Amino acid sequence: MKNSSIAALFLALAALAAPLAGFAQTASAAPAKPAGCAFRDNAPDQHVVVRGDTLWDISGTFLKHPWCWPQVWDMNREQIHNPHWIYPGQIVYFDRATGRLRLGTPDGDDGGIPTVKLSPHVRSTPLSADAIPSIPQSVIEPFLSRPLIVEEDELNTTPRIVATQENHVYLSTGDKAYVRGDLKGHELFDVFRPGKPLHDPATGKVIGYEAAYLGTLKLAQASTAPDEPDTFTVVSSKEEMGVGDRLLPQEPTPLINYVPHVPEKPVDGQIVAIYGGVTQAGQNAIVSVNRGSADGVDVGTVLELYRLGRMVQDPTVKDKEIIKLPDEKYGTLFVFRVFKHISYGLIMEVRDSAEVGDIARSPQ
Repeated sequence: MKNSSIAALFLALAALAAPLAGFAQTASAAPAKPAGCAFRDNAPDQHVVVRGDTLWDISGTFLKHPWCWPQVWDMNREQIHNPHWIYPGQIVYFDRATGRLRLGTPDGDDGGIPTVKLSPHVRSTPLSADAIPSIPQSVIEPFLSRPLIVEEDELNTTPRIVATQENHVYLSTGDKAYVRGDLKGHELFDVFRPGKPLHDPATGKVIGYEAAYLGTLKLAQASTAPDEPDTFTVVSSKEEMGVGDRLLPQEPTPLINYVPHVPEKPVDGQIVAIYGGVTQAGQNAIVSVNRGSADGVDVGTVLELYRLGRMVQDPTVKDKEIIKLPDEKYGTLFVFRVFKHISYGLIMEVRDSAEVGDIARSPQ
């Protein structure tokens, strides 16, 4: 065998043996495994998967940090990234000898895991209502297909409502709305109204706007003249909508398998806002952080939440020196939607309430 062929073979074997870490395309690009990725001392030998489980919860039964699960499953990369690879009735086994989790069924076969071919971006119908999701899907569903956060001036060039049926001040389901602007071939639109500005806690700079979702419009009749608006019908109404509100094409809800991973480069951000206008957040709450795609954050990024250490006086010295207490880690944040400068995250584990200004940084 030629030397080049032998070298290629060894490289291929090394690639197969490399640990899974996030969405890295090669073993050399994958971030190092954090020291905290270890099994619990009281981890069980097995877990029977039941409806309502999530991969995060199942992995937390075995691991000290549930977000480490892609690194310890005895499955190949394609299986891990398949959104439908674990179902109720299957059994997760802990192989203590190899430090791996593997999937099977009570009769000892491979679980009959189906191979599903699908687009990584668009879903038209659910492929399986029984598959176990990575994180609670119902909590984040409303945040997947609607922008909710827009860049400054992003809505200024989108279609807009210019008149309403019989001069109604506000529209409700079934009413007609008259719209001007380039529809770009779309027929179904969500309606938004620019909301409060979101300020970076560190710089005070406006980094986006939280847009209020008002409802959905569907094209009923396209205009027949350049100065004639298109006619739309209100399909659904969440809040009152009227003249001046903006339209964005409704996109299919993406089908994403959320594979947790540490960010490729260090991330040190802060909580910008808590969804719902509240001042504190707990388990399964949605928060936004002041780091996005421009900062190396992507879908599946895991960040740890810290409370900023207080400034206190040291009473043991004469001049009562002011010192800063260590930042206190109290939770984990799972990023599921990313914009340029802001990301939405789901609080997965929390021992204290999260607040605006709290730190969100890479796992140590």
